[in-house]
Amino acid sequence: MRRAGPSLMAGHVPLNEMTQASFDGNQPARYSALGMGASIQSSANTEVILRRVVAGIKREGENTVCRFNDGGSVHLANCLAARIRPGDKITFPLAMDSPGAGTEICIRKDPSVGGDHGLYQAPISYAGQPKADKRGRLYVRVEVSTGRLGISSIHLPCDVVRDYFYTSARGEPWIHPPSFYDVLRITLAASLAELRLAFRLRQLELRAGGASKRDHATLERALNILARPELRSCYDSLLNDSSAPVLFPYGGFGSILVAGNRSRDGVTFFATQILTFLPERRERRFHAPLRYFDFHNDRAIYRDARRKVEVTVDQSALPITWDATWNQWKHLLGAKVELKGTFVETGKYRHRRGEWQLMKWETALPSRIAVKAPANLTEQVEAARNRYHRFGEFSDALANIRARIEREPMEREQLRNLCWNLGLPGDFDIAQINWQPSFDAFFLRELSKRARRFYLFRSEYILELERCLVIETPQPGHATYLFSKSRTMEEFLAIYRTCTKGEVRRNCGNSAEKLGFLGRIAHGANPRTWLKELRSRLDESTDFETDSQ
Repeated sequence: MRRAGPSLMAGHVPLNEMTQASFDGNQPARYSALGMGASIQSSANTEVILRRVVAGIKREGENTVCRFNDGGSVHLANCLAARIRPGDKITFPLAMDSPGAGTEICIRKDPSVGGDHGLYQAPISYAGQPKADKRGRLYVRVEVSTGRLGISSIHLPCDVVRDYFYTSARGEPWIHPPSFYDVLRITLAASLAELRLAFRLRQLELRAGGASKRDHATLERALNILARPELRSCYDSLLNDSSAPVLFPYGGFGSILVAGNRSRDGVTFFATQILTFLPERRERRFHAPLRYFDFHNDRAIYRDARRKVEVTVDQSALPITWDATWNQWKHLLGAKVELKGTFVETGKYRHRRGEWQLMKWETALPSRIAVKAPANLTEQVEAARNRYHRFGEFSDALANIRARIEREPMEREQLRNLCWNLGLPGDFDIAQINWQPSFDAFFLRELSKRARRFYLFRSEYILELERCLVIETPQPGHATYLFSKSRTMEEFLAIYRTCTKGEVRRNCGNSAEKLGFLGRIAHGANPRTWLKELRSRLDESTDFETDSQ
């Protein structure tokens, strides 16, 4: 993930999505320590916290040189430097062993001038849900990531979040700003597809009219708020009640610059205004199997646990008509679409194994997503649908087969004969009995090429290879289990049917030794890495690149 640190701060920052007004030339600070010389005393691996008093400010192009009263200086982005005056006190870390250091800065202003007494810029991670403080005022707590100045969180009142992310007219009172619906020129009941169509039309109008970057930014922010159901619900509540609780869009994660005051204990920064926010983002392009999508009547959501990404598309982005019934037969659909877009980091806390863990994902911004479908997509969809209806009449027979393999392992030829006797067509793929839609066919395809015999048992595949035995569960999040060859396949199956893979892994009842458990190969994020390790375990000498095509 590309971080919103110094590498993003120099030069032009492209128009962004939900937070665009923060990128209209307003970039958080970029540091380049100059002239520190004798004023810094440190060893090669020591982090130093610098505290300086501003002596003068001089603009130099896209950055500003901030000179200190000890003769040292630092480069700051113009948007931050414009808020600094001589006499201000600046605190920031200088990590000698970290090339990304310098993204956190705290400024203490002269209290005699009135107003907010400080500025704070920092990389942030998770933004929590709205809560009420002791006075009943709603706020959002944002975690500071890798903070070195002692500040661990930023306290953002909900009206501060509202006035930055949820308004079409930043810097103006919330009382009656034009709504995002007005910006897109749509009704409050517009569907996601209608939102995207309106967005494209308004983009064309703004470009033809030579609109400002700010107008383009507001348009993108409108779509990115309204295209997310939870953010749209939040925004609709604000239209009825400006004091309603608000969410930090897309969960935080980025670089933020706020005005406000530091708490007495120094641990929390109480913000009164968000000045800029730059989310952590990157461009991604990959192919997504349609069987991984969850289809709803107005949208389709692609979630990939391996890539840790989520993409929401509508029937305007993917021009084909679907409905929720597609989920019944999507596992038969082999088509893939190409997804390209800007992804921002997001995450949620989940309680696992007795502790709360932050699970990070990447979410595609609706305003920056592009979908490219194969030319024969309609034909592939129709073929999969027909195949499902063709075998749908045999659902009772398949249920009986599944009940049987839950009790005992059955070899492929035995299952084929059984299916034939039950009246299933001869071209029915036995592997489909245990198949899960979200499973990547790559793993089973590579194992099947090497298999001498193929069994189905419970929800698993058991394959006899030349050098070992393999157990594969056709579901995401599992691994490939390898076992040494037994004297007979029947002997192995007799032992394995009395235990599970989890019990083998823990060697319950000495099961791992009895079965000759050799280890497991995690599927991981890159199937080719899995294949390379598999070939190493099998002592294969064929060319890896050729074999993986």
